[in-house]
Amino acid sequence: MTTPGTGTRRIAVNALARVEGEGALLVELHDGALHDLQLRIYEPPRFFEAFLRGRHYTEVPDLVARICGICPVAYQMSACAAIEAALGISVEGPLRELRRLLYCGEWIASHALHIYMLHAPDFLGFDTALAMGAADRERLEAGLSLKQAGNAILERIGGRAIHPVNVRVGGFHRVPTRADLAPLAEQLHAALAVAQDTVRWVAGFTFPEFGCAVPLAALRRDGEYAVLDGQWCSTNGFAVEPRSFREHVTETQVPHSTALHARLPDGSAYLVGPLARIALNRRMLGPEADACAVEAGLEATERNPFRSIIARAVEVVHACAEAIRIIRDYVPPDHAAVPVSPRVGVGYGWTEAPRGTLWHRYEVDNDGLIVSADIVPPTSQNQAAIEQDLRLFVDRNLHLDDRALGVACERVIRNHDPCISCATHFLALTVVRA
Repeated sequence: MTTPGTGTRRIAVNALARVEGEGALLVELHDGALHDLQLRIYEPPRFFEAFLRGRHYTEVPDLVARICGICPVAYQMSACAAIEAALGISVEGPLRELRRLLYCGEWIASHALHIYMLHAPDFLGFDTALAMGAADRERLEAGLSLKQAGNAILERIGGRAIHPVNVRVGGFHRVPTRADLAPLAEQLHAALAVAQDTVRWVAGFTFPEFGCAVPLAALRRDGEYAVLDGQWCSTNGFAVEPRSFREHVTETQVPHSTALHARLPDGSAYLVGPLARIALNRRMLGPEADACAVEAGLEATERNPFRSIIARAVEVVHACAEAIRIIRDYVPPDHAAVPVSPRVGVGYGWTEAPRGTLWHRYEVDNDGLIVSADIVPPTSQNQAAIEQDLRLFVDRNLHLDDRALGVACERVIRNHDPCISCATHFLALTVVRA
């Protein structure tokens, strides 16, 4: 263990184990001051946008689902939104409600996984979720029951919990009957009670004093907590349509990462995800989630990323209650999908993945083949903001020794639930002193 002092301190994490993706972290201090900090993403390019070219638009939802095993519905829904815009069709009514129900399942499953398995141990002093479960088995089992409720929705609507197979451009291959959805309601009522208790539980954690200094951005739509569509709005005042996304976001390659960094036109980093959605849509939470947010003291002005675990928990309450409402009011559509015909077109679409806004663009030819594709995931958008958080945090905690500082940096990264850090306590530290 190295203690603070003069000279060079270099905290190097050459490989992040048990993560979705491959990355590293470097913190270099010179004479007691931060000299360099890099969140390194070195996973080889996966070329999804390239191999989508030449494929038929009907293949896209199944292909893009493979980008992520935790939030495949987000990729399917954003892809469908963009391709449907290109082909000039709109999915409304019961089909749109079914899509929203499917998305509720993904939010519940993904948020529950992050809260209970990845993030909560940080606040309770446990190295792993299993250690947390050994101390409080009932609590961990409650979290797993939440994830199971989300998975049940994904299986019932999507055909399976991972990489659903029932989604298609224009709707679904098959739609459920009311009887198909009835078993979900009882499970979701139980899940709602667990979700409400989860908010109270995480709100009682001790949070470091810290503030996010970047603009927050999320979809906003009149009349609902935006998930499937809407304008992309920010806390610094812009409101844009999906076709204008590239005019407001610039992606650049940084030497230490194979993943692009997204920034606003003025060069500033920005943040998407639960804190951003609360900031832009706090008043649109359903009554159950609103009551939990009030009890937890979660306001639209919240900027502490450590308290993002509360925002996620409140969103689980909202998703459970929304799913119950959709099932209660569900009227099976006459057809599983609206008619779709190929045509030349360019379409843009976005939805709110658990981790934030996910934007897609597709160009389609007259035969329905993809000419070009462009995908900007939330983790890419958040990388610059995460690095900025890390710089600020390290600068304020230079008094910590190398091990303590490395562990603290892990927590800063996990606040944002990036795909590259989807595991609990994944850093193995190597410290080199010059």
